[in-house]
Amino acid sequence: MHIRKLGSEGLEVSAMGLGCMGMSEFYGSRDEAESVATIHRALELGVTFLDTADMYGPFTNEVLVGKAIGDRRDKVVLATKFANVRGDNGEYLGIRGDADYVRQACDASLKRLGVDHIDLYYQHRVDPNTPIEETVGVMAELVKAGKVRYLGLSEAAPETIRRAHAVHPISALQTEYSLWSREPEEAILPTVRELGIGYVAYSPLGRGFLTGQIRRIEDLAEDDYRRNAPRFQGENFQKNLDLVSEIETMAREKGRTPSQLALAWLLAQGDDVVPIPGTKKRARLEENVGAVDVRLTAEDVARIDCILPPGAAAGTRYAAPQMQALNR
Repeated sequence: MHIRKLGSEGLEVSAMGLGCMGMSEFYGSRDEAESVATIHRALELGVTFLDTADMYGPFTNEVLVGKAIGDRRDKVVLATKFANVRGDNGEYLGIRGDADYVRQACDASLKRLGVDHIDLYYQHRVDPNTPIEETVGVMAELVKAGKVRYLGLSEAAPETIRRAHAVHPISALQTEYSLWSREPEEAILPTVRELGIGYVAYSPLGRGFLTGQIRRIEDLAEDDYRRNAPRFQGENFQKNLDLVSEIETMAREKGRTPSQLALAWLLAQGDDVVPIPGTKKRARLEENVGAVDVRLTAEDVARIDCILPPGAAAGTRYAAPQMQALNR
């Protein structure tokens, strides 16, 4: 496994991370034993960059990750997030970035994770009612207190990123980026590269669509939230399936899986880009890790760009209410 640098403050992570969200919520059935085994296998393969958040579960994903890394904390670069507020019954209570909440959220995450520090602490969504300077100011206090090592933002707009970075260096910006979500290329990636901030790509496999494993909406569990996602509905589903079929053809030609081709494309976008594909099964993890050995030529990249150019995917990333919390 290769190592990549995120930002200019010294944070180094595995070239590919592991998104842990689906182990606890959103993507159908859960198997804690297999999830823990998947995390352990990731560490064996050199995938040491683990991504979670307090809202996943809610709260239970941090507990699961903490359990998995309890006796091997020194091998892990641990990232978690705050700002999406949820109640004990899972209800959504808004977005908060005020100083008091940030302090409370950090202490709660440390306790659930069972660790004395968080390696990378993100603001999960930007709070429109709290100046970013206040939020990042208190995050910087957490760094001084030794509770957090590096700071990150998620789904922040270019101007917000600049304002935040002026308060305390931001090491990583996380947004959705994949062959069917190429919006960051327009303004986000140029901004973070100008400022020397690393980029973490979540949902790099299009919430599983780019794997080629989802052929019908019925392939998703009844409680899988993707059933309500615009890109998985109606005509959008078939249009996106047609795009994936072309990626599948190219992958077969190269003796690779569609997942590996999609991840290899992301890895080829720059040494400052780190995808964090999520999975809760060891077999899928091992398949994804195979992408680090895929070498794409300039011709390969150009062909992929023709198949899935920016804006090719049908439907928005989220439903309308969630879209409002992005890029602000």
